[in-house]
Amino acid sequence: MAEQRRVLVIEDDETIASAVRNRLAAEGFDVRVAGDGGQALAAYAAFEPDLVVLDRLLPGMDGLEVCRRVQAARPVPVLMLTALAEETDVLVGLGVGADDYLTKPFSMRELVARIHALLRRVERAGQLAGEDAVIRAGDVEISTAERRVFVRGAEVRLTRTEFDLLRRLAERPGQVFERERLLADIWGFSEAAATRTVDSHVRALRRKLGSGVVRTVHGVGYALVRP
Repeated sequence: MAEQRRVLVIEDDETIASAVRNRLAAEGFDVRVAGDGGQALAAYAAFEPDLVVLDRLLPGMDGLEVCRRVQAARPVPVLMLTALAEETDVLVGLGVGADDYLTKPFSMRELVARIHALLRRVERAGQLAGEDAVIRAGDVEISTAERRVFVRGAEVRLTRTEFDLLRRLAERPGQVFERERLLADIWGFSEAAATRTVDSHVRALRRKLGSGVVRTVHGVGYALVRP
């Protein structure tokens, strides 16, 4: 029997927290809930979750600071929930270590799909840990075994999602990947309404790697620029 996965839900809205907890419990997860930043950090240390669902806006210590501290203590996949749909707010969340995000209001179906996709990526990363391959594309060097990225010799820290997206593009430099295909390959589902997720992660990659690394093909998708 597979080990039950642990999910920590950090959400101050009791209605949302209860709905998320009940749905994830029904999906077979072991779920704990925290209502503010202080409770969240204590629960994180005691519960040692496999994944965190984190509200961006919390009383006291906000979600961004919670995410920073969580990733500094023990890196774990973080799915951030945000009522702030502006691109800048999303990129800030990705910049402090969130692996993915959902904009409120969201469907429970999509939440569960994102959680499963994040956990599959962690499993896949573990399976690939022994495969020592280096992918080079221009100034970018990707170590698949160590999951490390270098630009002109300087290491750049990426989230799990950013790394997986970059590696997928780097497997075929110059080839255009449709947004729907990237959603299926990286997030584990393909819905036209969710392609904004891909766009946000590409923008986050550009901020970290430089604007000339990933090329936009308007109306189609993205490609890693050939050297």
